Amino acid sequence: MKALRIGNFSGFYGDRADALREMLTGGELDVLTGDYLAELTMLILARDRLKDPSAGYARTFLRQLEDCLGLAHERGVKIVTNAGGLHPAGLAAAVRKLAERLGIPADVAHVEGDDLTASHPGALAAHAYLGGFGIAACLRAGADIVVTGRVTDAALVTGPAAAHFGWQPREYDRLAGAVVAGHVLECGTQATGGNYAFFREGDVRRPGFPLAEIHADGSSVITKHPGTGGLVDAGTVTAQLLYETGGGRYAGPDVTARLDTVRLSQDGPDRVRIEGVRGEAPPPTLKVGRNRLGGFRNEVVFVLTGLDIEAKADLVRHQLTDVLAKAPPAEVRWELVRTDRADADTEETASALLRLVVRDADERVVGRALSGAAVELALASYPGFHVLSPPGKGAPYGVFEDVYVPHGAVDHRAVLHDGRRIPVAPPQDTRPLEAVPEPALPEPLPAGPTRRAPLGLVAGARSGDKGGNANVGVWARTEDAWRWLAHELTAERFRQLIPESRDLPVTRHLLPGLRAVNLVVEGILGAGVAAQARFDPQAKALGEWLRSRHLDIPEALL
Repeated sequence: MKALRIGNFSGFYGDRADALREMLTGGELDVLTGDYLAELTMLILARDRLKDPSAGYARTFLRQLEDCLGLAHERGVKIVTNAGGLHPAGLAAAVRKLAERLGIPADVAHVEGDDLTASHPGALAAHAYLGGFGIAACLRAGADIVVTGRVTDAALVTGPAAAHFGWQPREYDRLAGAVVAGHVLECGTQATGGNYAFFREGDVRRPGFPLAEIHADGSSVITKHPGTGGLVDAGTVTAQLLYETGGGRYAGPDVTARLDTVRLSQDGPDRVRIEGVRGEAPPPTLKVGRNRLGGFRNEVVFVLTGLDIEAKADLVRHQLTDVLAKAPPAEVRWELVRTDRADADTEETASALLRLVVRDADERVVGRALSGAAVELALASYPGFHVLSPPGKGAPYGVFEDVYVPHGAVDHRAVLHDGRRIPVAPPQDTRPLEAVPEPALPEPLPAGPTRRAPLGLVAGARSGDKGGNANVGVWARTEDAWRWLAHELTAERFRQLIPESRDLPVTRHLLPGLRAVNLVVEGILGAGVAAQARFDPQAKALGEWLRSRHLDIPEALL
């Protein structure tokens, strides 16, 4: 069978609005996928649903589709999206109404069964990560548009591939190959030069969205439409493969993909071939993402300008500590950010920022009592007193938690255009997830002169969040750099370079086939992105911070 060409037009809720049209008009495609969901997005949609029970899905998808439904119909391109969020049936109904109003024939189906909120008291939303066979059932029944709720991001690709090639649930190697391709596509332009460590090597001002040519054996080629910006090479694909992953086993509801078996090769300009991926039976449980209200938070950022920065910070700390002592919040965090420079030629560059964040279960403790106290200091504190913005009354924050349920705990089903419901059976076989045995280290580089220099001169990195944990994937660009990196970047060295990780569990995973080290830091993000416990709450820049740290690097590599 010919290759299945699957493109992506959205990597998150808020991505480029014209990407759907760009992908439909830029070249040949069979399927377009749109990924709108993240841990934080599910909380946002849950809060929307509290205000309006008919809400809970990504409304921006409807606006994109109104402009492009005719194009998709003319070109015979099927659309698969998780924009259904918490209410896939609602979005599917809205799409049908849109198609009817536009006079465009469209068979719309959706996938249900992920919503477990009713069995998780206290949660705003609790949704299982479903696999791709519900999507496949919709497509096999003739759907033009498939809307899902919470499925794995890669399921948007494995479902169409399984439908097209007729794959069955036990064809693990083929499914694993599609999972890897789906993981590369899921974040849109991150595969084509967006957020790329070596961004200066190509024109990434407006990177094109990626597509995968998937073959019947599960291998694929990652590319993009001709003439679009950005670049696709082994580095951009490696970076995305490492994003938000851990060790050699990448578990999903349909298959566990072995990332330690991935082989990449350049297949021409802007073409990277992925092959050799092995798969295993999935774990016996499904991951459930549970969002709940964690409490309330407030924040004030004081601007400290000119001389005596430390003394000014001490003064305002003491003044507000006295106020906070009357009704102490559960958590109080101060952070002084020294953005100031001596003898600066602008006021902004002469200023530092002192950030105060407070949290408590009681909104009153962190609300107007704190804001009022901060405002009252306006004429009674350090010279040059002002804040970045007026303090607010406090706001709720969310907590994301992973829990696990047996496959049988969900009623996974495909709901067709005519209302028929097709049950999707749980996997026939499962295999408990366990770590891959540590591979052998490569031969170390011969001893030689070294120079103190940033790690980023010889290695790329990409980092991201999974609940309260963060991962930092670091890869070498040459075999010699890999021989050095594998020995140098241990978990202990990482703790030295990233001081806030020193008291946290750090696990190192080696992926020699990608010349990569993947480090997972547990608890560095507190209760997850919605809790905003950290300056960079999704750890998006943690890898770039690591690349900026200096080590003794062999001169031969520099």
